[in-house]
Amino acid sequence: MALRDLPHPLLQHRRAGVLLHPTSLPGPGEQGTLGADAFRFVDFLSECGFTVWQMLPVGPTHANRSPYQTLSINAGNPALIDLDDLISSGWLTPEQRQSLTAEQARRQAAGTFFAQYDQHPEQAEAYERFCHDHRQWLDDYALFMALRDCYPGGDWTQWPDDIRLRRAQGMARMRRELSQSIEARRFEQFVFDWQWQALRQYARVREVALFGDMPIFVAHDSADVWANQDLFKLDADGQPLSVAGVPPDYFSEDGQHWGNPHYNWDEMQANGFRWWRERLNTQLRWFDLIRLDHFRGLEAFWEIPAATPQPRLGRWVEAPGRALLNSLFREHKNLPLVAENLGFITRAVEALREEFRLPGMVVLQFAFDGNADNPHLPHAYDPHSVVYTGTHDNDTSLGWYQQQPESVRTRLIEYCHQSQEPMPQLLVQLALSSVARLAIIPLQDLLGLGSEQRMNRPGTEDGNWRWRFVWPQVPPSLNESIHHWLTLYGRQPNLPLQPSRS
Repeated sequence: MALRDLPHPLLQHRRAGVLLHPTSLPGPGEQGTLGADAFRFVDFLSECGFTVWQMLPVGPTHANRSPYQTLSINAGNPALIDLDDLISSGWLTPEQRQSLTAEQARRQAAGTFFAQYDQHPEQAEAYERFCHDHRQWLDDYALFMALRDCYPGGDWTQWPDDIRLRRAQGMARMRRELSQSIEARRFEQFVFDWQWQALRQYARVREVALFGDMPIFVAHDSADVWANQDLFKLDADGQPLSVAGVPPDYFSEDGQHWGNPHYNWDEMQANGFRWWRERLNTQLRWFDLIRLDHFRGLEAFWEIPAATPQPRLGRWVEAPGRALLNSLFREHKNLPLVAENLGFITRAVEALREEFRLPGMVVLQFAFDGNADNPHLPHAYDPHSVVYTGTHDNDTSLGWYQQQPESVRTRLIEYCHQSQEPMPQLLVQLALSSVARLAIIPLQDLLGLGSEQRMNRPGTEDGNWRWRFVWPQVPPSLNESIHHWLTLYGRQPNLPLQPSRS
């Protein structure tokens, strides 16, 4: 018998969802948070009939804000913490909220929390339980972040040798010297988890599943690499021997250089993929569904030599994806995974995905090149798949359509039986009407927004990951229109979400 004979229960019925990263929510500050607007967005989804909220990775980011290059794969992004909730908890005053930066406000709240520690035993017990339950990553992450403050301006490979190499004496000394900063970082993660679980429970009551995204690779400048150097291909100075990326494809004529260090798969396999199992447990704590980003890298990855960083000079190297997935499915019998199978996909990649009954992705913006066998055309879909109008890496569907040659526009209209529906509603309805069990629509497409509202432009550094919407952009009639579409196309399953048994 296969490890999984049927799709995950959430993917056995027709559903629809919206792609929106929490940083794109409205609200005060430079980005969205887990505050009131996140709960209002869940209400919006529920009123429309959507039962899935898809997000990007929610880890702490570097200065470029890319959620795919985080400082930790297990930590939550402290910038998502709702400061108003800290006021409600008595850890921050309204005056402090107004006068301090978000980071200063979180530090102030941490100071108040620990000053009141003995007065609130239930809070203290919850904090200590959280720190104990997550100690396998939390201690290293908190120290890593404190050290970044202590040694600004460079990554961990530039730290003193006793810290870079994690020698016991040096580590103990820095834990003593930076104890206050370390506790503040632990407190941030405690608060993030507390707020996240409140949002997840609110969504569950309204039958909205949270759909996360797990990057296959991790950032070199991260607590994960620093704390687990033996699990990555690094030289004696901690620098990557080779880095991840992809060869030339439809996203980039020259390929992409991501810079992530490659895994030492032999070492990972020798310890039963413990590191992978631990990171998956974090994702299962946060999400009801999880997208495996760059799934093809589990079958073979593009290895770019660090000494010659041009992506076109890389090579495909086989990965132990089957052994890894076997290990994960032995621990969790029915994992809620979706495979991101875009890009250069071989028969071997698809065979690995199909062996574990993982849904793949199809994207309507890729469908109308004139090839009747194009797998992104709805008539070619396997029902066991997830359809998108576009992804976070694509232009909005309106922007995409406006930039297409007349031949592509004509082909799309003909495919839709000469429909007079305007764009992007035409593409949205095509996704919803398809046989794919799950349809995901970026919020920009629901709102009919153009290219200036896109989230990311792959291969560029500036201006990405900063898009936000505002509630006045949501027409009062949108809920009713979407509810009609979802009813028309049978995407309101009326089935309660089942707690994960993983």
